[in-house]
Amino acid sequence: MDLEGLSTRLQDHMDLGFGQRGAVERSYSFLAYVRYHQDRPKEAASLLSQSEEKTRECFGEESERRLIVIYGDLAWLSYHTGDFTQSDKYWRRVEDILEKYPTGSTVLHPEVYGEKAWTYLKFSKLYYPKAISCFLKALELQPDDSEWNAGYAIALYRTEPWEKETSLKAEDCPVVKQLRRASEINPADGVMLALLALKLSFYQKHEEAESLMERALEIGPDCPHVTRYAAKYLRQQDQVDRSIDLLKRALQRSSQSAFIHHQLALCYKTKKIALVNIKPYNKKEMQRWRRLAIHHLEEAVRLKPSFVIAMGELALLYAEDKDMSRAEEMFQALEMSSEKDESNRPFVHFYYGQFHQYHTKKEDLAIKHYTKGLLLTPEASEGKRCATKLKQIAERRVSKDADDDEALGLLGLVYRAEGDRRRAVEYYEKALACDPDKDEYLSAVFELRMEL
Repeated sequence: MDLEGLSTRLQDHMDLGFGQRGAVERSYSFLAYVRYHQDRPKEAASLLSQSEEKTRECFGEESERRLIVIYGDLAWLSYHTGDFTQSDKYWRRVEDILEKYPTGSTVLHPEVYGEKAWTYLKFSKLYYPKAISCFLKALELQPDDSEWNAGYAIALYRTEPWEKETSLKAEDCPVVKQLRRASEINPADGVMLALLALKLSFYQKHEEAESLMERALEIGPDCPHVTRYAAKYLRQQDQVDRSIDLLKRALQRSSQSAFIHHQLALCYKTKKIALVNIKPYNKKEMQRWRRLAIHHLEEAVRLKPSFVIAMGELALLYAEDKDMSRAEEMFQALEMSSEKDESNRPFVHFYYGQFHQYHTKKEDLAIKHYTKGLLLTPEASEGKRCATKLKQIAERRVSKDADDDEALGLLGLVYRAEGDRRRAVEYYEKALACDPDKDEYLSAVFELRMEL
C-alpha cells in the first residue's frame, strides 16, 4: 500500500464529511490502521477513540453492534503495543456486546460483515471480490439496508469489465440491477444515481442517463464524489467545457483528489486531440492543452504514486512533448510498480507499446510489449487493447506485403489468444507457406489442429 497517499485521501474524506452513513467514522478507523503501520500507535489509538465517539453520534442506539469492530481494533492495538490490561478491557467490551446480541457460531453481525466489506473495498483492488462476498453476507441478514446495498453496487461497479463488446442488455447487467435497487432504497443517494447514469450511457440509454445525472447534481451539487462522476459522464458526452467547470469546482473542495486531477487531465487531453481535426491547427493552443494535461497528471501521480493509468498517460505526454528522458523515467517507475503488483503489468506493457510505436518508432519493441500485454490478460480490457494495436500493425504490414510471414504469424497469435482457433490456424498456415522452416508456426498449427 501507498500509506502516504492513502493517508492524504482519508484525511481529505474526514475533512469533507461526505459519503455513505458511517463513511466518515470508518475513515477514522482506516487512518488509525495506517498510523499503526507508520509506527505512530498513539495517533492510531486517538483516531480509534474518535471513531468510537463519532459512531455513537451517528448511529445512537444502533451503534453498539458497530462498536464490535472498533473495540476489537482497540484491543488488537493495545495488545501489539504491550498494554495487555487495556487490551483485555476492550476485549471484554466486545464480549459484552456479543452476549447482548448473540449470533450463530458461524455467523457475524451484518454490521461486522459490512465493516469488513468496506475495509476490503478501501484498501486494495485485489480485495474487491472479498468485499463483494462480505456485502452479500450482510445483505442476506439485512436485504433492505441502504448502506449494504450501496456498498455492494459500488463493489460490482468497480469489478465489472468495461469492454465495448458486451452480449448483455442494460436490464440484464448485474451492476445496473444493483444500482437501481440501491437508488430505489435511498433515492437521495446522488452517487448511486451518478454511477447508474454512467452505466446506462455505456448501454446507449442516453435519455435516462442524462435525467439521472441531472438529478444527481441537484441532490449533491457540492459533493465531490457526485461531481467527479458527473464530469466523467459529461466528458464522454462531448460536453468537455462543462466537465472542466465541474471538476474545477470540485477541486476547490477536494484539492487532494488524484481522481479529479486525472479527470481534468483527460478533459484537457480531449481538447488537445480535437485540435488535430482543425487544419491548420493552432500549435500554441495545442501546447497549452498538453501542458495543462501534464500538470494535472503530475498532481495525480504525486498524490497517488501507485496511480498506474495516470503514470502511463503522463509518460506518453512527456514523449509527445519531446521530453524523452522524463518519459523513460516514468516508464521505469511504472515497471517498478508492476514488480510490486503484478496486476499492473498489462497496463505497463500497453503504455510502453504505445511509447515505442508512436514516439521511438521502434515497431519491433512495440510488438514485443503489446504481445506480452495480450498474453498476460487476453480477456481483460488491457489485453484487448493490446490485441487491437497488434492487429493494426499486422494488417498494415500485410496490406503492403502479402508474404510478410511475421505479420501473418502475429495475426495468428492474436486470434489464438482471443480463442478464434480456426482463424488462428488460417494465418499460421499462411505464415508457414511464406517460411516453411519456422518451427514456431509449425508447432502452433499442430497444437491448434489438435485442439480443434
